[in-house]
Amino acid sequence: MTAYRLHCFKESGNSYKVALALSIAGLPCDKVVVDYFGGETRLQTWRTEVNELGEVPVLEVDGQKLTQSGVILLHLAEHVGALRLSEGARPEVLRWLLFDNHKFTANLATYRWLRAFTTPTPHEAVLTFMRQRIASAFDIVEKHLGAQRFIVGDRLTIADLSLAGYVFYPKEELGFDISTEYPNMYAWMERLSQTSGWQAPYELLS
Repeated sequence: MTAYRLHCFKESGNSYKVALALSIAGLPCDKVVVDYFGGETRLQTWRTEVNELGEVPVLEVDGQKLTQSGVILLHLAEHVGALRLSEGARPEVLRWLLFDNHKFTANLATYRWLRAFTTPTPHEAVLTFMRQRIASAFDIVEKHLGAQRFIVGDRLTIADLSLAGYVFYPKEELGFDISTEYPNMYAWMERLSQTSGWQAPYELLS
């Protein structure tokens, strides 16, 4: 049986994407909690032995180390039956993975980090700029989900898991109340949360 070992920490939405994929697929994994706030990922030994990019998640699969959440999700979709893509879905899934990494998660994760975890809090103009970029990305997803149940077609794919990386963190951290501001996204989140194996970030990664 394939052995999975996930280097992660509970505040990392990118780690959550991978942990959630494994959980929904019913695959057990050993979690290696990384002391990100203590600077572990900046240590040369960690970068040499775990990930030269200095980032989590890192998924060890039978001794092979995979990094970057999008790459890991694609690997799982190619090797795990429960996450396998239907014929012809790959280009559309890739399109949304790239959108997520470039505009959706990229902006939301940075904004959350700046407002919830940095001291002193950044200048308000910076936060306003980031919030506008998030709202633009949210608007795209909100409109898209007005016409279908999941990001690509009528079934959950790794595109959903990628976009879900940060939206389930508390609204006090995100600075957005998705339940009232984006009803289509919230309905999609509800569908995801009813999927077998789903857990909220701080539950799954603790």
